[in-house]
Amino acid sequence: MKALILNSGLGHRMGVLTSEHPKCMTEIAGKETILSRQLKLLERAGIREVVMTTGYFDKVLMDYCDSLGLSLHIEFVNNPVYDKTNYIYSIYCARDYLRDEDIVLMHGDLVFEESVLKDLIACDKSCMKVSSTAPIPEKDFKAVIKDGYVQKVGIEFFDDVNECQALYKLNKEDWNVWLDSIEKFCDEKNTNVYAENALNVVTDRCRIFAYDVKDRLCAEIDTPEDLEMIKERLNEVTGNSDKTVYMCFSADMIHSGHIAIIRKAEKLGRLTIGVLSDEAVASYKRYPLLPWEERKSVFENIAGVEKVVEQKELSYKAILEELRPDYVVHGDDWKEGFQKPIRDEVCEVLASYGGQLVEYPYSKEDKYDELEKRSRATLGMPDQRRGRLRKLIDMKGCITALEAHSGITGLICENTKVVQDGKTYQFDAMWISSLCDSTAKGKPDIELVDMTSRFRTIEDITEVTTKPIIFDGDTGGLTEHFVYTVRSLERMGVSMVIIEDKTGLKKNSLFGTEVEQTQDSIENFSAKIKAGKAAQRTKDFMICARIESLILERGMDDAITRAFAFADAGADAIMIHSRKKDPSEIFEFIKLFREKNKTTPIVLVPTSFNTVYEDEFKEAGANVLIYANQLTRTGFPAMQNAAKLILENHRAKECDDICMSIKDIITLIPEE
Repeated sequence: MKALILNSGLGHRMGVLTSEHPKCMTEIAGKETILSRQLKLLERAGIREVVMTTGYFDKVLMDYCDSLGLSLHIEFVNNPVYDKTNYIYSIYCARDYLRDEDIVLMHGDLVFEESVLKDLIACDKSCMKVSSTAPIPEKDFKAVIKDGYVQKVGIEFFDDVNECQALYKLNKEDWNVWLDSIEKFCDEKNTNVYAENALNVVTDRCRIFAYDVKDRLCAEIDTPEDLEMIKERLNEVTGNSDKTVYMCFSADMIHSGHIAIIRKAEKLGRLTIGVLSDEAVASYKRYPLLPWEERKSVFENIAGVEKVVEQKELSYKAILEELRPDYVVHGDDWKEGFQKPIRDEVCEVLASYGGQLVEYPYSKEDKYDELEKRSRATLGMPDQRRGRLRKLIDMKGCITALEAHSGITGLICENTKVVQDGKTYQFDAMWISSLCDSTAKGKPDIELVDMTSRFRTIEDITEVTTKPIIFDGDTGGLTEHFVYTVRSLERMGVSMVIIEDKTGLKKNSLFGTEVEQTQDSIENFSAKIKAGKAAQRTKDFMICARIESLILERGMDDAITRAFAFADAGADAIMIHSRKKDPSEIFEFIKLFREKNKTTPIVLVPTSFNTVYEDEFKEAGANVLIYANQLTRTGFPAMQNAAKLILENHRAKECDDICMSIKDIITLIPEE
């Protein structure tokens, strides 16, 4: 079904009100215009295609419709002789878009109750709005009715008539008959009459039921007096129906608490629900179990929800400035905690235009906590966790990972978040470093800690967290051993292993050429990558080739040659490392690599070149930033200082003053 809206008239009787725009853009309630209200009601009725005829100010009208941001496809058809013809010719101009379609036809100056439109559309017959209770007008349309059907429409009839308006629902069989008659009139140059003149000669074949709306509002605006009268009536009949309400959800599981607050919200007015984008959810909470499209579909199928939109950020500011709802509804759980700045911003935006925040008590029950625990358990499963790193890189372009070497450091990485400028930031993944794992065990970083022990660290972390894991695989060892490492890591749910192109006993890269380090040949290392890729069972697992050329001062040409070779060998990502504080060689590498390879992720560990901001790396073309040892480097000095304080003061008081409370530590640890 299509809607046909006739907006090619001059509207002279409105005076200065139509001196800069067509009559349909006249405001009738706040920022709502005749046309915006018509289009929104059509959209809510399920109509997606609109044919709109235009006359003067056609560009103004087209730009205005575009600014409304509705999910309607509007075909604009200009009547080039709008000032010399009646709207019968406008329909004639648009005829190619209208034939063989069910049509809702209306004049662009009509204001009607939503129920009127819905009832007409629901009628199985072709029908026209009439009113048996409205006064019979002297100079406006009246419908001659016989046996419930329209016989004639015009201003000249007074016997057996009802007041009527040009609001029709026409089945295509009847509409085609009327359209044929319109074409005949116009082909014969009879263009300065009403389209109803063409209807009147075919009512024996175009059967239009007279739909009596009685006292319900459906009236046209021709004069400023009409405008004031309709504004008053509209206010009487709409009540809360013209109020707009906005809520935002991230939920991929809907429970009774959500439904309860939605029911309260819909009573305040027409409800739009914002569904947080996948990136927004992942930025402050756990990764969503369902992608945005599926979560959107869930809310679209809840009774009382009029519209569902995407909220791209945790901040409401942009969406509120676009929608300007009368009410924002939320649970009262955001009055404290990390969401408080978001709430403060919402209050500020609402105050700027007179909106209102409505808060209901947050539904906190054991069963809801149990659902969240189940969600976290699902996200922590190997098959769920493993593929999430690729998805996050695709979603965000550049992600961050923080080193974790135990269950508690994993929980710090999992749960730490900050709010800045209406956005929430947290780490996307965890880095299990060979250096930090060895250091936590008090052993040197020379691959002395075997894989069995290192796998135990992974298990400690995966038991209590859900985020993707990137594993430091050192050199990968012998190729024959590396294939088993790949399969084990993949089975445990690790997302990526990073191996460096060196051979022999491992020496930390930050020593550079100060210690003897041997770089593997391109051929041998490429073979190791290929063997690892052949060994893995899923497409989710990633092997990253770490290039040591800059560390070993072999030059940029060697680094780039290796990068392309390792990518060709199947490496899912390339890591380039440097121990220089000046990041220029890192940026040069990224630029040269991206000239030929646009897609393979680039991984950086900005330990030495730590003055560069994440956005700068992202803009250059980097995709994964690993903060590789900061928890270890801050944790051990703090513990050493605590030990000194106890020794110096011969009691715990001074040490306790700088300690985190046991209660706060326990809150980091999940109950199960």
